[in-house]
Amino acid sequence: MKVPSVPLPEPDRPPEVPKTEEHRFPCDACGGDMRFDPGRDAMTCDHCGNVTALGAGDGGTIREIAIEKGLDAGGALEEETKVLDCPNCGAQVEFDPAIHAAECPFCATPVVTGTGTNRHIKPAAVVPFDLQEAAAHKAMDDWLGNLWFAPSGLQKYARKGQKMAGIYVPFWTFDADTESSYSGQRGDIYYETQTVMRDGKRTRVQVAKVRWTPRSGRVRRFFDDVVVLASTSLPKSHTDALEPWDLSALAPYAPQYLAGFRAEAYRVDLEAGLTEARARMDAVIARDVRMDIGGDQQRITRIDTRLSDVTFKHVLLPVWVAAYKYRGESYRFVVNGQTGRVQGERPYSKIKIALALLALLIVVGIAAALYGG
Repeated sequence: MKVPSVPLPEPDRPPEVPKTEEHRFPCDACGGDMRFDPGRDAMTCDHCGNVTALGAGDGGTIREIAIEKGLDAGGALEEETKVLDCPNCGAQVEFDPAIHAAECPFCATPVVTGTGTNRHIKPAAVVPFDLQEAAAHKAMDDWLGNLWFAPSGLQKYARKGQKMAGIYVPFWTFDADTESSYSGQRGDIYYETQTVMRDGKRTRVQVAKVRWTPRSGRVRRFFDDVVVLASTSLPKSHTDALEPWDLSALAPYAPQYLAGFRAEAYRVDLEAGLTEARARMDAVIARDVRMDIGGDQQRITRIDTRLSDVTFKHVLLPVWVAAYKYRGESYRFVVNGQTGRVQGERPYSKIKIALALLALLIVVGIAAALYGG
């Protein structure tokens, strides 16, 4: 008698993560690849010029995710993407699988693509690019033109029509209800009349004093969309200077928005992002406490804050990036793809600075000769 085989139980293992999809959108007219056209909310074919309505997303609301679920992410919350790892700045940027060599858009380092993968929480929303590359390039040119002492060679090099990279940069946003109890002191300024000696004479003066009284109480605040950068590829000062972002333009994530652009994988994980968001919240809460204490001065001895209903979103925000290698140095510029605000390294020309100092010395010398004689 043949005994039927019984399958052995498999060991526990994490749920399967969906593989990366190759997002290509063929043109109905010619079959070429279509790309998202900033400012038009449409897809455009560079080959034949065909334009079609975007039709991305389901028109639904953008979902906030409970922080507990995100910190224990897995399964449906995560996806796996193929990325390029830059050995110089550490950026992880998604590239078309057909590309085998590229230049890092953040630092202009030549990189040969590998088969690296990145598993991360899927984006929930995106602010689509609103600025065309030409407009971003003009904003950068204007910014460079207003920099004193920038090397003329760099300005000319950057204005040769060098291509800019449109990159969706990762951010976290956090919502939270907070209730904080505090204790401290309120300082009220009052004045006392005192007699002092001045030039050998007794003089009556008003001297400021502070009267301190104990205070305690509670403050409440709801935080909506505290934005935290989830990238380490660019100096934080650069990306912070691109604010403010109009998050009312957030749209539910759809791969069509990324057609023709690149997306950076986040390097600041959710837990670290929450820590930074909490620090920002604490600073605002401390300001609220000072206002609640009142008076002319305040001392805070204790704040105990309870957070509830904490939620988050992983969002992608649009940034145009230009990275140039000039005389062995890397220079990076970033342009807010929504507003056109520009930030970047400030290169200096030693020759221009020396000439300016020489001109200043000549002017000072002439002035001294005219007024000294």
